[in-house]
Amino acid sequence: MAEKPQPVRVLYCPVCSLPAEYCEFGSDFEKCKPWLIQNAPDLFPDLLKEADSKEADKVAQQLQSTALSSSSADGSAASGGASASKQEEAKRLPGGKIKKKEKQEVIIEKIVRNKRKCISTVKGLELFGIKLSDASKKLGKKFATGASVVKGPTEKDQIDVQGDIAYDIVEFITETWPDVPETAIFFIEDGRKVAAA
Repeated sequence: MAEKPQPVRVLYCPVCSLPAEYCEFGSDFEKCKPWLIQNAPDLFPDLLKEADSKEADKVAQQLQSTALSSSSADGSAASGGASASKQEEAKRLPGGKIKKKEKQEVIIEKIVRNKRKCISTVKGLELFGIKLSDASKKLGKKFATGASVVKGPTEKDQIDVQGDIAYDIVEFITETWPDVPETAIFFIEDGRKVAAA
């Protein structure tokens, strides 16, 4: 009788989260090299030739500083190193892609509909820690118009205010919320971003 096939044990790189033999195709191969030299030297013999005694010392120091040694997989790493690696993981998306931080800026755009009616949209207030529902109520009361929070075309919340009040909004925003500097407010005019200041 034939023997039952056994499952294959795959060695995953803790740096890029790819199998060790695919690390060279990932975006962080340079960061993976120290781990590969220590844990999978048979997969990349060229890396061993590159690493001389000085580089081996650097590799050991890098492994200790980033807490990526085999003991960290067992959970016996120092708590400081573990928290640093968790913060690093939070910024990374699957596949090694890095999520970019959004710029803190408020974008005001005037949209004309039915030739005479205008809607002013305000995007980016939430990046300054402002609740959009509260902001829309204040804008509606100040300008005596309808204001609501809606999902924009990029699936992000924005405030729609009825009327052509784009230039008046800048002064109101800087007075009401001092956290928002006037240099961070931009208009969209003819498809271009123009500074409000």
